[in-house]
Amino acid sequence: KKALYERYADRVRGFIAQGSEFGFGKMYARGINDHVLDAKKDQFIQVVSCNTHNISVLLKTIGGGTGDNLTVEDGRFMCLRRANDISQNGGFIPAPQLGKHSDATFGTHHARDAYHLFQTIGQELNLFSSAVKLNTQYMHSLHFAIRLNRSITKEEVVERLLENKRVAVTNKTSANEVFSFGREHGHYGRILSQTVVSLPTLAIRGDNEVMGFCFTPQDGNSLLSSIAATLF
Repeated sequence: KKALYERYADRVRGFIAQGSEFGFGKMYARGINDHVLDAKKDQFIQVVSCNTHNISVLLKTIGGGTGDNLTVEDGRFMCLRRANDISQNGGFIPAPQLGKHSDATFGTHHARDAYHLFQTIGQELNLFSSAVKLNTQYMHSLHFAIRLNRSITKEEVVERLLENKRVAVTNKTSANEVFSFGREHGHYGRILSQTVVSLPTLAIRGDNEVMGFCFTPQDGNSLLSSIAATLF
């Protein structure tokens, strides 16, 4: 698809694709790799998908170290995807639909894209993701298991989540309640946070593996990155 736009490259300052448009340009997510965007080189930018935003901000926040260096040894993610958007008439499913592991290394494109996103800041992460589509229209949910190369407490995890202004936390455990709250209090009904972590679901396995559930604000988190990329 990139070839369709290259013919206009001498007349347009920049091109931005959003979602799983792999190979379109430098992968980007607000707050993850802003500092490696180069105005002279990065005419084509791929804003990663909503679930990849979620995975990436969890890795950056929970596994943050010094500078761009993360303390992540391994990350596994289960994307529990909604069937379709509430504005869409088609595409709904009658029952849970299991996704294929089409990528032998990463499972699905969500972990693959997160890997390449962090690669732009010099990180080579061991990531794997799976996906299942559920018969709901509310929100994507995500189960995460992030193993670090150091010990960490639940209190430290919560503190890290609260410090990141792009992370929202909640005591709610139902997608419909989070969706409704965003509809009533969000920007035109949208949640622009990159993730909404459900605090009651957090657990520490051993002393270095952080596990839990969170919700993905669908297009809201990638819209924010698209606006940031446009301003760049």
